[in-house]
Amino acid sequence: MQLTMLGVGSSAGTPMIGCQCSTCISTDKRNHRTRCSSAITLDNGKVILIDTGPDLRQQALRERLMNVDAVLYTHTHADHLHGIDDLRAYCQRQRCQIPLYGSPDAMRHIADKFGYTLREAGDFWDLPILKVNPVISSFSLFEQTITPIPIKHGHSDIYGYRIGNLVYLTDVSAVPASSMEFLNDVDVLLLDCLRITPHYTHVNLEQSLALASQIGAKATYLIHMTHDLEYAELSAQLPANVFVGYDGLKIKI
Repeated sequence: MQLTMLGVGSSAGTPMIGCQCSTCISTDKRNHRTRCSSAITLDNGKVILIDTGPDLRQQALRERLMNVDAVLYTHTHADHLHGIDDLRAYCQRQRCQIPLYGSPDAMRHIADKFGYTLREAGDFWDLPILKVNPVISSFSLFEQTITPIPIKHGHSDIYGYRIGNLVYLTDVSAVPASSMEFLNDVDVLLLDCLRITPHYTHVNLEQSLALASQIGAKATYLIHMTHDLEYAELSAQLPANVFVGYDGLKIKI
């Protein structure tokens, strides 16, 4: 499979509105971060999105993302959900309903707030045509085993995901001991790293590196970063197997 980092930014994105810090005014495109999301392209051509942030349209145009066949939701905060309406273009192109997967709470939230998208296919394609699928354990999708990984996001219970030897953990403040069993023998880990100073709903740089060391993936990529973290400066201080993610980065797995 191939993973494309659609966005590695935090909820405010980088550059942040009104900010003139060195990261926000940087000419290094790796410091330009849209809201956090990734696309996984399988060998059979199927594309699975992880989250639909508010920058989905911009990301899809930039990456020439021609099809979306399913979406995995980590949680339903605005920066991970509110691009859901842009799935309409894929429903129109593909003439099919797109399945959504996530925790029962996440699926209920989508049904409550975006109920207009939950429809069966018919003669009209002017709205998204989506279907919620609550999951609490591993399931099969396009001949891949998808494993939701319960993690903490402050006081909230959300999901990370494992697909083969790829693990995606965004917006994580802690990984329960019961979830560590899903994190053995990982080749590629995408891991939350909000900023330098502590935060009550995200791991900071120090905590992220400690968690990366504990998981021991062959390669770890830092995601969901604020403007506190400048690409070149951060890259220079990381261990050999830890890398700074950036919008558009593609990884073969």
